[in-house]
Amino acid sequence: MSGPGGPQPVPRLALSIEEACEALGVSWDFWREHVAADVRIVRCGRRKLVPVTELERWLERRAEAVLG
Repeated sequence: MSGPGGPQPVPRLALSIEEACEALGVSWDFWREHVAADVRIVRCGRRKLVPVTELERWLERRAEAVLG
């Protein structure tokens, strides 16, 4: 894809565990304790990828309704 300013970045479909932590704003320890067991990952050799849709699903399940 090209736009007025040059090529547009390709949207990411999956993130590394480190990138997923950054995207959620959590530490590696928090990830292991509270997130890892609830999201599916894709293994490619030794590499682990987290689909962006899994992060969105995890957030949606944990979202609290605002009462008011």
